[in-house]
Amino acid sequence: MKVINKGKYKLLTFCSYFFISAAKPDRGSRLTIPAPEILVMESLAVASGNFTVEFFKKLNQSSQGKNIFFSPSSMSFALAMVYLGARKNTATQIAEVLHFHSIKETENSSQELDLSKDELVHVAFQQLISEINQPRATYLLKTANRLYGEKTFKFITEYLQLAKKYYHAEPQSVDFLRAAEQARNQINSWVERQTDNRIQNLLPKGAIDSQTVLVLVNAIYFKGQWEKKFQKENTIEKSFRLSKIQTKPVQMMFLRDTFPAFYVETLRVYILELPYVSNDLSLLILLPEDITDESTGLEVVKPFFIPFQGTVRLDRHIWKKN
Repeated sequence: MKVINKGKYKLLTFCSYFFISAAKPDRGSRLTIPAPEILVMESLAVASGNFTVEFFKKLNQSSQGKNIFFSPSSMSFALAMVYLGARKNTATQIAEVLHFHSIKETENSSQELDLSKDELVHVAFQQLISEINQPRATYLLKTANRLYGEKTFKFITEYLQLAKKYYHAEPQSVDFLRAAEQARNQINSWVERQTDNRIQNLLPKGAIDSQTVLVLVNAIYFKGQWEKKFQKENTIEKSFRLSKIQTKPVQMMFLRDTFPAFYVETLRVYILELPYVSNDLSLLILLPEDITDESTGLEVVKPFFIPFQGTVRLDRHIWKKN
């Protein structure tokens, strides 16, 4: 949740998420995207990777010894909608945090698509949303955005139109001023519907009040089946390493099979790919060879991906969360 104070009023962006994994090309129903727009989407992936690593570092500083689960894409969608209406210093700061400069630097794409550099950012998100929401037969993956605005405030029509155009964000008028609790329940109900009731009570009591003027919400939902399934009867209790010296007994799934893998030589980390049915999507897991110090190493992961030739035998236990 992000809270922005503007005078006596509040703007809130809520990012809800269930689970989303790394995507691979969909050979059956993939959109046909012109070459310039492919470059724009690739630059969005670079920006997202930079933001993810930097935000993880911040979370890790305040969550030492704790599990961390967050959705960078949800946060990016919500903050990009804020960026759409931001100007001057506010817009500059959001762009810096989300690394939008890498998108704006695709000069050829900007000229070929006849768009300003700022418009390139929103076109990239527009293409990503369209790609995510394409119907598939082997899994369910969708994302949705919505704007909830205080009904006594008149929002700029152009902003609402662009939010709907680029982010498919339908504006909804609510009474934050006199019925904040009712508005909170309305938002929570929408999130529950978008995530098949997996995410409930996203906004706890007190999250919004009479000073709230706008809430931007993103929800992402994914449901798929493993290509090679973990058998329930193979789940056993094993030690899970929390740090170099700490362990904790947890329930772990077990599977022995052959999977694709990469190796990050600088970090001595294997990146293991667990595909879902039809190999359209995969879950990527980082497996350190060993824990040698207190650092996570994620801040240097992205520049040092080195392909690992062949495959590896997976003979590891995977923690199964209750």
